[in-house]
Amino acid sequence: MRTTVSGPRVGEQGRRPVGERVGVGGGGGGGAVRVLVVDGEAPLAELLCMTLRYEGWETRSAGDGAAAVRAARVFRPDAVVLDVTLPDMDGLDVLRRVRADLPDVPVLFLTARAAVEDRIAGLTAGGDDYVAKPFSLEEVVARLRGLIRRSGGGWVVARPDSELVVGDLRLDEDSREVWRGEAEVRLTATEFELLRFLMRNPRRVLSKAQILDRVWNYDFGGQANVVELYISYLRKKIDAGRPPMIHTRRGAGYLIRPGG
Repeated sequence: MRTTVSGPRVGEQGRRPVGERVGVGGGGGGGAVRVLVVDGEAPLAELLCMTLRYEGWETRSAGDGAAAVRAARVFRPDAVVLDVTLPDMDGLDVLRRVRADLPDVPVLFLTARAAVEDRIAGLTAGGDDYVAKPFSLEEVVARLRGLIRRSGGGWVVARPDSELVVGDLRLDEDSREVWRGEAEVRLTATEFELLRFLMRNPRRVLSKAQILDRVWNYDFGGQANVVELYISYLRKKIDAGRPPMIHTRRGAGYLIRPGG
């Protein structure tokens, strides 16, 4: 997944943008992977959609079962994130109705039900995987990627290799290694996630709230100054003695762009 900085997630030399699908059965042809998010809690649904859009995917949301069935018919999603408990019907009923029209679409259940039998019921009904609430946004993204990779039928999430590139800065998502020019940069796990988020959105100003949601997850209870602290850590490791790449926009947030 080698990207350049000419725009967020833009492929180079004919490569597809990260998050693009090839021959996906749900919609046919190219374009971004489409994910339908179904959850009765509107703020949570919007947060999930925002997170998936940062991955380069296209999203739609629905707050109840009837709306989800209608959206699936029009949007033709390539994957569905589906809350088991909805205001008007059970998530298992929604699954059956969606699958009647899209028999191969992978479904990731969100469930607050901790009982093993409830989880087994969802998987038996045709769900492909589940995440228990409360959950990590990173876990949802990882499980969706796994479902898409495993679903077959021509599904490809275009990751030709595992690198993100901005200027002379390179980040390998698989090996979790980072280089500035020829020098390796050693990062902690949190520093790595923060840098990855910045590099997935080159030249885009990201607010502290967006960074907190994406790097520390939506239920993080700390103060926004933790973002300033970790930005300072990154600058010491990435920018020290070199043309700066990480920039502050007063009152708006932070962005990364090529140095010089």
